[in-house]
Amino acid sequence: MDTKPRSLWKAYGYAWVTLGFFIISLIGHWLFGWFAYVSEQQAHAQSIQTSEYLVEMMRDTLENWQSEFLQLLWQVGGLAILLYVGSPQSKEGDDRMEAKIDAILRKLDPQNAESIIKTLDDDYAGRHTDARHAHR
Repeated sequence: MDTKPRSLWKAYGYAWVTLGFFIISLIGHWLFGWFAYVSEQQAHAQSIQTSEYLVEMMRDTLENWQSEFLQLLWQVGGLAILLYVGSPQSKEGDDRMEAKIDAILRKLDPQNAESIIKTLDDDYAGRHTDARHAHR
């Protein structure tokens, strides 16, 4: 089987795009927060102090992360971990089909079937949710 290694840019393309969105939104949040802070300070005839702005923006940023980012992180990360360990809640429903394909492969090519199955299992490691395949 030919399994070509992909570049880091292609292999983690989704992560790079997500990181880009994250950085752009964080910069935008802090930039427009600065404009709002300056405007509010001027409206109240108060001096503009960078330390006050930093405290206020850190508070707002951490508040947003607590309510949105960490919740989403747990939902995505937690579900990915459960899928990886093969919890019953993460069953994909492909285990029966995989067992049938393995059986057909063993019938059609008895000499090479185990080698082919092992190569495929190694290439797609961590995707087994069926207890029969978990201990290979």
